[in-house]
Amino acid sequence: MTILAISGLIRPMLESRLPDGLDVRWFMTHNEALEAVAEAEIGWFDMNDQQAMAETLRAAKKLKWLNSIYAGLDFLPMDLLIERGITVTNGAGINAITIAEYVVMGMLNIAKGYRDVVRAQDRHEWLLDSPGKRELAGSKALLLGYGAIGQLIKPRLEAFDVEVSVVRRSGGEGVIAPDQWRARLGEFDWVILAVPATSETEGMIGAAELAAMKSDAVIVNIARGSVIDQPALVDALEKKAIGGAFLDVTTPEPLPADHPLWSLPNAHITMHLSGRAQDKMFIRSGQRFLENLDNYLNGRPLAPIFDPAKGY
Repeated sequence: MTILAISGLIRPMLESRLPDGLDVRWFMTHNEALEAVAEAEIGWFDMNDQQAMAETLRAAKKLKWLNSIYAGLDFLPMDLLIERGITVTNGAGINAITIAEYVVMGMLNIAKGYRDVVRAQDRHEWLLDSPGKRELAGSKALLLGYGAIGQLIKPRLEAFDVEVSVVRRSGGEGVIAPDQWRARLGEFDWVILAVPATSETEGMIGAAELAAMKSDAVIVNIARGSVIDQPALVDALEKKAIGGAFLDVTTPEPLPADHPLWSLPNAHITMHLSGRAQDKMFIRSGQRFLENLDNYLNGRPLAPIFDPAKGY
C-alpha cells in the first residue's frame, strides 16, 4: 500500500477526493510530520518554518516523490534530493497570476505616487496635485526571467503600452542573451527580477549594475532577496542614484524592524505577499496534486518538475 504523508491543512480539500487503497498519514505539527514521513513514499509537507521542512525531508528516508506549493525550493538540501533520486514537483505557476498583477500594481503605485495619496487620505488632506506624474505608456522595462511569472508579466505590461525586453537563459528569438543585458541597463525605466534563486543569480544585481541604471529607474524584485546585493541597493537608494525599488522579497525575511529599507522614502516593501494576494492558491495546488497523484499511481509523468541540480 502506498503511504502518503500530507499536511493536515489541506485535508478538508483532499480527503474526500483521494483514491482508495492509500495509507494517508495526516499531520499538523512538526513532530507529527517527522513521524508521518518515516515510511512515506509520497510527501507534501510544506511549512512556514523552512528549517523544519528541511528536517522533515531528511527524516523521509523512503520518499520517492516530494510535492510542494513553493516554486522556489532553494532552502531544501539539494544534495540530498539528488542523492536519494527523489522526484520533486513544485508550485511553479500556481501564484503566477497574482504575482504578475502585483508587479503591475507596484509599478503603477510608484508611477502615480499612490502611497503619498493614501497617506494624505489618512491625514484628511485634499491634495491639489498628483505626487506622481509618471506614465507607464511609452516606458521601457527589462524583464529578467521568463518562466511562468515572467510570461504573465510581459503581456500585462504591454497592455499598458510598456515596451518589454526579455532576458532568458535559454535564449530565443527576440530576447536579450544572458551576457548582453548588463551593457543595456541604461536604456530601461524599469528593471524587473523574476529569476529563480540559484548560485548563478545570487547577487546578480550589485553596485555595478545599479550604477549602470538610469537615475530615475525603478527596480522591481519578486524573485528572491538574494538576487540583489542588498547593502549596495540601500546605498543606491540613500544616494538617490536610482529612482526607487519595489521589493516583495528581502534578505532576510522577515526584514528586521530596524533595517534601513523600511524608512527609505524610495523603497517600497511588500513583505513577500504577492503570492498570497489571492484566494485560489490552495485550490490550484490541491487540484494539481490530485492530477499528479493519478499520474504517479498509473506510471505517467509528473509536472512541473523541479530539478535540484539546476535549483529550479
